[in-house]
This record gives sequence, structure tokens and C-alpha cells, in this order.
Amino acid sequence: MNNLTHFKYLSLAINEFTGHLPLDLCLGGVLKIFTASYNYFSGSIPKSLKNCTSLYRVRLDWNQLTGNISEVFGVYPHLDYIDLSYNNFYGELSSKWGDCRNMTSLKISNNNISGEIPPELGKATQLQLIDLSSNQLKGAIPNDLGVLKLLYKLLLNNNHLLGAIPLDIKMLSNLQFLNLASNNLSGLIPKQLGECSNLLLLNLSGNKFRESIPGEIGFLLSLRDLDLSFNFLTREIPRQLGQLQRLETLNVSNNMLSGRIPSTFEDMLSLTTVDISSNKLQGPIPDIKAFHNASFEALRDNMGICGNASGLKPCNLPKSSKTVKRKSNKLVILIVLPLLGSLLLVFVVIGALFILCKKARKRNAEPENEQDRNIFTILGHDGKKLYENIVEATEEFNSNYCIGEGGYGTVYKAAMPTEQVVAVKKLHRSQTEKLSDFKAFEREVCVLANIRHRNIVKMYGFCSHAKHSFLVYEFIERGSLRKIITSEEQAIEFDWMKRLNVVKGVGGALSYLHHSCSPPIIHRDITSNNILLDLEYEAHVSDFGTARLLMPDSSNWTSFAGTFGYTAPGA
Repeated sequence: MNNLTHFKYLSLAINEFTGHLPLDLCLGGVLKIFTASYNYFSGSIPKSLKNCTSLYRVRLDWNQLTGNISEVFGVYPHLDYIDLSYNNFYGELSSKWGDCRNMTSLKISNNNISGEIPPELGKATQLQLIDLSSNQLKGAIPNDLGVLKLLYKLLLNNNHLLGAIPLDIKMLSNLQFLNLASNNLSGLIPKQLGECSNLLLLNLSGNKFRESIPGEIGFLLSLRDLDLSFNFLTREIPRQLGQLQRLETLNVSNNMLSGRIPSTFEDMLSLTTVDISSNKLQGPIPDIKAFHNASFEALRDNMGICGNASGLKPCNLPKSSKTVKRKSNKLVILIVLPLLGSLLLVFVVIGALFILCKKARKRNAEPENEQDRNIFTILGHDGKKLYENIVEATEEFNSNYCIGEGGYGTVYKAAMPTEQVVAVKKLHRSQTEKLSDFKAFEREVCVLANIRHRNIVKMYGFCSHAKHSFLVYEFIERGSLRKIITSEEQAIEFDWMKRLNVVKGVGGALSYLHHSCSPPIIHRDITSNNILLDLEYEAHVSDFGTARLLMPDSSNWTSFAGTFGYTAPGA
């Protein structure tokens, strides 16, 4: 192999090769791509690679290679990606990595590298991913990393880093994953982290951070995983954390947090895993599934939390408080009862007159035809006014405003006078004629309107009118998944990470419908037409036209519903 001087691409990955790598791989100076990951290669890096300036992509991860990493690599002006993880390299990181100006990914995790992180890495301005985790790095995190505008993943966990988190962290506006766990970092958690608005994961566990959790973390509205465990954090949990509507995992265990868990946590319906153990917390736990299902180990060793969860006492009022309350009630009755007696007669007379007047006005204003009803109860507004606004916004459901059509109705885009944009599904006449049991239909729509999940389209309400019947939904900007994957241009932008996120979102929505709703809801028509994507490519399940409420202890027999080719066998 050493005689092959025109090598440009060589892949030896995922085999069971042993021994040393060929010495003169880049003898001709044209090698671009070299991958030998997932083998048993040992020994040092071939000397010919040090001056191989043509390299574009290198993967040597998951081997048993060794050598001083500061000596065996050079400067590669064309290098885009390099992964040296899971080997036995030692030495210190060279400042020359900063001269690889086109490098997007630098991965050297799980080795024995020591020394400090070179600030010259800030010169590699195309970097999007840095993984130096599980090494022996020491010193501070360089401020210079704050200039890496494209960086979306920074993994420095399991090292010996010291000092504070640089305040320039706020400059990393594209950062999605920040893992600094298991170091010796200290000081305050900087409130500037709240400006990294795209963060999905934030792990600062196993450090020496002190004082309070900054409320600004509540601004990280996309955050899915938050781990602040094993620090020296004190004071109360900030109520702003309740704004993290998409948070799935929360761990603040093994700190010195005190006070009550904020009531705002009851809005965190996406939360699935929580650990608040070994703190000084008191009072009731939030009334959400994540806390009710938490193990005793995840709640233990606090000052006095209570509630409906494993190993906790119920939150009953003290007996002394009840006694005081009974005495107060008797005193109030003795004072107020005579006064109420005298006022009651006045209220009855006024109320009777008011009801009579209201009925008279209603008889004059409403048509006698029962079919001419106008119901918009869920929104809690003036149904007639909203009906008129929607008809006006769509110009009497003009086709120019049509954005989709299905078996149950046609969907229109409507801009309301309040500048809110909604999607309006006008039911086909054949569907409105089926609403023989209108009260049952109204109850079912009310259940759907109370669904609160980030991956389910919000239903605002419905209107049943002799002329038009329609449902009102949240407007989702990008439209259906089918529309995107059938467009060549949009499908290219819809990369695998976005697709994986859509699958995860749909799975979460279905799990919520089946297990967190009471009664459970079965959608029965999950198709690419019924999955809508917002501007962030977040999935939203829509179109509950075939949905059924699964009442417990009852039979649920229905005829076929859904789209052929998408419905599971036996559905």
C-alpha cells in the first residue's frame, strides 16, 4: 500500500484490522479522505499524515492509537472534519488546530490529553462542533470560543477545568448543546446563558457553582434537558423555570435549594423525568405527571415536601389551622347572616327583573329557527362577532384563502382583526348533517380544545351555524409534512436531524393522547397530510376528524376511519 502514491479516498472503517496504519499513506500528497474508525489499530499516527495538507476528512475514532497529539498532526487548510475520539493519545492540544480555518468539527474525546484548551481555537471560525470531553484538560474555558458564531455543540464534560463560565457564552447564538458536567468550574451560573435561545441541552452538573439558579434560564424556551445537580446552589428555585414548556428532563438534585417548588411548574406538561432529591425543599409537589410518577429516590432527602407521589405524605392542613378556621367561620356567620337576610330579598327582585328583560331581548334578537344557532363557546367570546369576523376575513370562504382540503372539510387561512392568524376548517355539509347528537359533539370538541401539548395543534373553538359550520385551529406556518417532502427544494433543507425531531415530536404527541388524556384519545389517521411543521420544523399533529374518545369500561366499536395505507391492521 505504501507504493500507491495517488490515493485520494481510503476507507477501512468498521472491520477487525489490527497492527499499525500504513506508513506512507499520503506519499503522493493527494489524500483527501481517510477513515479507519471502529478497528483495533495500534501504534502511532503515520508520519506522512503530518504534512498531508490535502486532507479534507479524517476519522480514526474507536481504535487503540497512541502518541503525543501535539506532535503528530500539522496544519490542514482544507480539513473539514476530524474525529480522533476513543484512543490513547496523550500530550497537549496544539495551537495549530486554530489554523485549520475550514474545520467544522473537532472531536478528540475519551483520550488522555492534558494541558489547557488553546485559545487559538477561536480562529477556526467555521467550527460548528467541539467535543473534547473525557480527557485530563485543566485551566479555564477560553473567552475566545465566544467568537465561534456557528458553534452548535460544545462538549467539555469530564475534565478538570477551573474558573467561571465565560460571559461571552452569550455570543453563541446558535448553541444547542452545552455540556460542562464533571469539572471543577465555580462561581455563579451566568445569567447570560439565557441569551443562548436555541439551547436544547444544558448540563452543568458535578461542579462547584454557588448561590441561586438564574431566572434567565427560563428564557431558554427550546430547552429539553436541564441538569444542575451536584453543585452548591442555594435559595429558591426561580419561578421563571416554569416557562420551559418543552423541558422533558429536570435534575436539580444534591444542592442546597430551599423554599417551595414554584406553582408555575404545573404548566410544564412536557416534563417526563424529574429529580429534586437531597435539597431543603418544602411544601407540595406540582400537580403534574412527572412528579406523581417520580420514584422515591428522586424526591427523598428534603425538608418537608408532600403530595401524591411514592413515599411522600399527603398535604393535609394542620389540625390547629382547621380549629382556628372553624372558630372564624362561626364569627363570620353571626355577623353576616342578618345582613344577608336583608339583602337577599333585594337581590331576588332585581335578579327576576333582569332575567325577564334578558329573555325579552333574546326573543326579539334571535330567530325562532333552532337551526340558526351560533355557538362559539370554547373561546368564551361573542360567538356572533367571531363568526362575522371569520366570514369577513375569508371573504365568505373564498377559494383564494384555501390552504388545504380533506375528507371532513376545507381549511382556510383567516387573519382576525386582532392580527392573530388562525386556520379555519369549514365542515362539509355531509359532516354537519351527521351531528344529530350535538351535545355529544360539543363535549368531544371541548375535550380536544383542552389538549395542551407542544406537538399537537391547538383547537381554539367551533361554530355551528345554519349557513356555515367550522372549527378554528392554531395556524402552523410551513404546512403539512407531505407538502415539504414532495417539494425537491424543501426536502433538501429538511435534513435528517429535522426529520428525526419530527418523528420524536409525533411520538410524544401520540403518547400524550393515549396515556395523559382522560379519557384517552385515539387519532386513527396519522398521515403526512395531518402532520404540520412550524418555522422551526417542530411537528404538530392535526386533523382530529376521525378521532374517538376511548371511554374506560366500555366497548368502542367503529367503522373504518382514516387513510388507506396508513391505518394499522385491525384498527
